[in-house]
Amino acid sequence: MTNRSEEIKKEKEIWKKKNLEKRPLKEVKTDSEIEVDVLYTPEDIKEVDYLRDIGFPGQYPYTRGVQPTMYRERFWTMRQYSGFGTAEETNRRFKYLLGQGQTGLSIAFDLPTQIGYDSDHELAQGEVGQVGVAVDTLTDMETILEGLPLDQISTSMTINAPAAILLAMYIATAEKQGIPSEKLQGTIQNDILKEYTVRGTYVFPVKPSLRLITDIFAYCSKHVPRWNTINIASYHMREAGCDAVQEIAFSFSNAIAYVEAGIKAGLNIDEFAPRISWIFNCYNNLFEEVAKFRAARRLWAKIMKERFSAKDPRSWMFRAHIQTGGSTLTAQQPLINIARTTYQTLAAVLGGMQSIAVSSYDEGLCIPTEESAMVSLRIQQLLAYESGATDTVDPLAGSYYVESLTNEIEKRAISYIQEIDEIGGAPAAIEAGYIQKKIQEGAYRYQKGIESGERVLIGVNKFKVDEPVAMNLLKIDPQVEKLQLEKISQIKARRDNEMVKHHFRRLKEAAQGDNNLMYPILEAVKTYITLGEICSALKEVFGEYKGTPYI
Repeated sequence: MTNRSEEIKKEKEIWKKKNLEKRPLKEVKTDSEIEVDVLYTPEDIKEVDYLRDIGFPGQYPYTRGVQPTMYRERFWTMRQYSGFGTAEETNRRFKYLLGQGQTGLSIAFDLPTQIGYDSDHELAQGEVGQVGVAVDTLTDMETILEGLPLDQISTSMTINAPAAILLAMYIATAEKQGIPSEKLQGTIQNDILKEYTVRGTYVFPVKPSLRLITDIFAYCSKHVPRWNTINIASYHMREAGCDAVQEIAFSFSNAIAYVEAGIKAGLNIDEFAPRISWIFNCYNNLFEEVAKFRAARRLWAKIMKERFSAKDPRSWMFRAHIQTGGSTLTAQQPLINIARTTYQTLAAVLGGMQSIAVSSYDEGLCIPTEESAMVSLRIQQLLAYESGATDTVDPLAGSYYVESLTNEIEKRAISYIQEIDEIGGAPAAIEAGYIQKKIQEGAYRYQKGIESGERVLIGVNKFKVDEPVAMNLLKIDPQVEKLQLEKISQIKARRDNEMVKHHFRRLKEAAQGDNNLMYPILEAVKTYITLGEICSALKEVFGEYKGTPYI
């Protein structure tokens, strides 16, 4: 074997001298600044032990996938991120997409809902229903989910600070439909640490926010066992500017903090870790993205088994939803975004992901139209049924380049995690501004590359054309806000306001103690206490997070 290795090494040098000496090639790097050789051979993965490092799908370390037969048995869950205007409009969009073959729901909430304000709050003015659907009370959730088979589909909700409230509304809606919580499947994002880092839809300080998360862990382990209690989001950090390596490292450091919080709260790791899920991004560098997903599976398995001593194999599994890169879409020549999202989706499929949503080609301009959402769904269906990409498990395994890249991404991600550990973990690193600074540096480097032309962006800095102003954009009717204000006023007028006061007091008392907050929140939403009122009660006890200045 050694002699063969030396022979390959020698032959590669001869090949390089013959083919590259007189035609030096431009240096190429991945988005994560990993230098890419012009040719890869067995020498580049000579340290790889197949059984230890790659293995078989459905088995530790899960490099090749978390399910043994992957897409040969079942395709990924096909979702499209949807929600806008009124609850009625969102319900119609969901029914349309399910009728077109979508297999899971993904609810987008408007900005006031995400930051715990009712639609009648002064700071909500002009934002109601604009980038998602407004949810003020249980009535809105009931309308969004009217006529949908909640015991047959899974629902993902992109909500963080008020995640417990929206989950309670979902559970209460299902109960009204006669569906017990034990049958519900879905996900709440519930990843507050990345909100302090890049996204900003926080409400409460770090400590009570972590308490809400662990209360959800404990409640769902008993009452909603099929629900993913947290969806740790690297997606938004990637959109903000971090690279593929940092996407793993920063989100895994956040995950480590959540696991530690759960253990500190007295939970058995194997009670809540199997319901940890992820939302990752998928950008343009196809092979780096495939390698990223493979490296993430292997590294998460090692962290859970070796660092936290989890015993249940389900606790070791990295189960991820993928949304293609929204910030890769261009307002210029928007139809070419269909090609971008297609190969991004292909990377997610080749990388073995469990759930996928494809950003729509017009998202550089507006909320997706019905047509663009349908095209995005068709991209998934084409890859599933026509491309052959699903015929065998992990088809790029054994590629000298992909295996080498997988190893390098894992190694670099570990280095970042160790650095964050030395700072004191993710919360301390966020407080110090370390993660924010790294993401900002990445965003600057990316933008600088576009402006210099070193990074080609078709339609923006190369192959530009004169084009007319885009037509047929989806615009939210200004009447949406007026309708929502009328609805919330009517609900407040007809509800039992004595019961509202009673549950408001109970909620504050629970927040002041250490009882699980999911129980009083669930009772509160059933009496049609608003999301904003629940958040106000908790703010009186927990206070508000105002942001951390850093340099």
